Amino acid sequence: MGGTVARSYNAYQIFSANVIDDDNDAKIATDLVWASDAVRDAVLPVLHSAGMPNSQTTAQEAAERLNTDSHLTSALSAQLARSLRSSGAVSVALNAGTAAELPCGYWLIVADDDAISQNEAGTAPVMVLVGGSAVTVKPKAATPKVAKHVLEDSTAAWQKAADATVGDDLYWRLSATIPAGLAAYDTYAVQFVDTMSAGLDPSKVAASMRVYVAAGADGGFDAVACEGGNVSSTPAKGWTDITSRCKVSVEGNAFTVRTGDLIAALGGADAFTAGARVIAVYNAPLNSACNHGIAKGNPNEVYLRYPRSPLADQSGDAGFTRTPSDDACAYTWGLSLIKRSSSDDKPLAGAKLRII
Repeated sequence: MGGTVARSYNAYQIFSANVIDDDNDAKIATDLVWASDAVRDAVLPVLHSAGMPNSQTTAQEAAERLNTDSHLTSALSAQLARSLRSSGAVSVALNAGTAAELPCGYWLIVADDDAISQNEAGTAPVMVLVGGSAVTVKPKAATPKVAKHVLEDSTAAWQKAADATVGDDLYWRLSATIPAGLAAYDTYAVQFVDTMSAGLDPSKVAASMRVYVAAGADGGFDAVACEGGNVSSTPAKGWTDITSRCKVSVEGNAFTVRTGDLIAALGGADAFTAGARVIAVYNAPLNSACNHGIAKGNPNEVYLRYPRSPLADQSGDAGFTRTPSDDACAYTWGLSLIKRSSSDDKPLAGAKLRII
């Protein structure tokens, strides 16, 4: 196995066969039979639902159907993998970067969701013909990325740090980039997981939260206008407000924003395969417990949960893995004034100052 995305895989043999290399290094398979009754019973209903005539039931007929490129799509390979996993068909464990000997035939290589860790992802299942010379499988997948910025009101710019006054509105932006080329997903949702420092007030988060999505992995994150320290709720061209499809859960100084299905929000799989951008914008002012000065600041951290693979169950948290964290920081300052004598520069006791 090659590739560095997922590290562990399960291989399901679909057909046994005699496989040789021809003079052009292409593989030729003959004498195809089903690897097992369990595999046959799992695969045939999927192929019949995908358009293969019900009268066709032999391994040879099924293989000819799958060998047609327009038939073996990423979506179909994912359906086959789901059916095989639920059928009890026996699989062989494979590890990335480690050679393994498999009997000749057709194999479906599926990422092991339970072994996918932080900043990894499973690809669409891959069909491989094994036999003759060695075969290297190179699964390809990409992982989402997350970033956090805070609005600097003096410049109306989203930055990694901003100055703010205690109690004034302070807007934060979470941005996720979903890479292009993710195939085989029926649904795709993400979760922003945000942790604020004790110096930030979470009381306005839920009411102020707005979430937007745009098609394409490129194009920036200027979904809303910013003016005078405030953030507009009207999305820019190309962006869709999906706040009503999202769930916001706040617990203390931490909260989660779970999107609805992004594929549906973008209008279907064709748009989603070009990638997507998602942002969440909310208000979290500094409170009276905030740190003053440059030494500590008031950091705000986020990471993104995303589906482990096209086969992962997205109904709970178990089907998700996560990105590394990213943060931004808000600073505020104290002002100390001392009235001194004009003659000897000594502090004047009892002096009163007024700042206008």
